[in-house]
Formats: sequence, structure tokens, C-alpha cells
Amino acid sequence: MSNSKLFIYSLLIIAVLAGAAHLATNFLDLKVFYSETVEYWFYIVNDLSLVYIIIPFFFIEIIRYAVIKKLGKDVILDSIANVVTFGAFIVIEYILALLAVVKLYYWVHYNFSLEHLPLNIVTIFTAILLADFAYYWDHRMMHRIGIGWATHTVHHSSEHFNMSVAYRFGPLDAVFPILFSLPIVMLGFDPLLVLLAEVFVQVFQTLLHTEIIKKLPKPIELIFNTPSHHRVHHGSNRQYWDKNYAGILIIWDRMLGTFEPEVETVRYGISEPLNSVNPIKVFFHGISRLGRKLSQTKGIINKFKVLIKPPDWTPSK
Repeated sequence: MSNSKLFIYSLLIIAVLAGAAHLATNFLDLKVFYSETVEYWFYIVNDLSLVYIIIPFFFIEIIRYAVIKKLGKDVILDSIANVVTFGAFIVIEYILALLAVVKLYYWVHYNFSLEHLPLNIVTIFTAILLADFAYYWDHRMMHRIGIGWATHTVHHSSEHFNMSVAYRFGPLDAVFPILFSLPIVMLGFDPLLVLLAEVFVQVFQTLLHTEIIKKLPKPIELIFNTPSHHRVHHGSNRQYWDKNYAGILIIWDRMLGTFEPEVETVRYGISEPLNSVNPIKVFFHGISRLGRKLSQTKGIINKFKVLIKPPDWTPSK
């Protein structure tokens, strides 16, 4: 699909979703929720899911590894490395939140946004859809530009696929989403709602990192992102590269030309294997590889292109 078509389709999707929220708010008598109520329910769905879904399911996966005789030292150390990278990511995210992000969101909300939208069922639903669409483009960008892949390659570098891999983050993974969520704030949505919706998309993504669930009924596979679709995304098989960027809805990939079904058995990992479970090496390997590429590339313009061109780009000789 051409870049112009991608741009037009994306603008139409955003306009339809944001327009629906504004029209419903102005013309329908919808119940307005207190922010505390919205926070509470997102807390149950987002934060507490770690306790009642993710950790129990991870233990089921560990049992499965044991049953199929794949519970080795590598799986255990890889899972530990995943948790350590998540801890580092959380520290960076909290520092960003305290120093800039929350203040920036509210500053944009009060100075550069459309009519402020209240918290009602339509605005909450459309905020989640917009956060999901923003995630699609954030995710796609991190695959298609050098600086993005330098941080996102951390998530893809594991040769295993379980729920601990969902928590495998790179050092800049908390930065790029800001570029795509700020426009949602500018459309009039409450900054707190936007942040909560973003986390909801991430929590949904977590549940997709499993080999236990094969393919779901066709209507679900058609509309939603599923473990099968996300296994493709993590595949190092050539036909699976840069496919299935979706968060919650796989329809974004189907509409924008990046969908690929799971056919061939997936091989996990990256084209240049990491071959390490050292958490520090795992967390920084993408940045260090980018640094080496920059040092080996001649010319300021070419060095800049290394950052914004696809990860496999090299200067023409």
C-alpha cells in the first residue's frame, strides 16, 4: 500500500473514532463517570490482571515446558532476564512520568486540544480504540526505523515465547508511545483516560504471548489479535518479518496491508541472534548494535539515515 493511501486511511479512521466520541457526547444523554470510578475499573482490569490471569497462566506454561521436557536452564534464565528488563523499563517510565509525561499531557490538553470530552461509555470505548490504533503505528514505526528497532529488538530477541516475554522491554520503549498518544489528547480525550487505555492495550498484548492457545474460532481470529497472530509477529521466518503489529484488533493489519496468517511453524528470535540471557546485555544489545553501526557509517547525513531508515538500511557505495 502506498504511503499516501496509508496516510488517508489512517486519518479517516482517526476522524471517524474521534468524531463519534464528540457527536455522542453532544447529542446523546450519556451517563458521566467520576474519574475515580474509571480509575478503579481500569485498576481491576489492568493492574490486578497480573494476579488473577498472567502469573497463574505463566505457571501453567512452566508446567507445560516441564511436561514436554523443555524446562531447561535457558528457559528459566531467559524468563528472569525478561523480568529484569521489565524492572528497568518501569524505572525509566516512572522517571519520565514524574518529570515530563503527565505534565506534558495535561499542558497539551488545556492548551492545544479540541473540546474536552467527559468520561462516558462512548469516550472510554473510543479512547481504547484510538489507543489501540496508536499502538499499531507506534509498533510499526519501531520495526521500520533504526532507532526504533534498536530498542524494540530487545522484545524480539528471546528464542522462547511465553508470558514473561511480554515483559521484555528495551531502554526507549517508554518514549516512543508518547509521540502517538499525544494526538489523542489533542482530540479532547482526558489525559488520564488516554494513559489508562494505553496500559489496557499493553495488558491485552501480554495475554497473547503463549503457545498453549492455538487458533481460536474464525470470527475471533478475523477481528481480534490472537496468540496465533502474535506468534507470527515474533517469528524470525522471513515471511513473518514486520507483520501483525496489532494490539487488540487485527483489523488494523488487515486494512493497512501488514497481516500474515500463521502457517509455517514459527521460529522465535531475531535475524542476528543474541545468544545471551544476561539481563544487562539483553536490555542494551540493540542500542549497542546501533552505536556500532553509527560509528562504522561515514557522513553526518548517512548517520542520521541510520536512525530513521529501516534497520537493514546501509549507505549505497
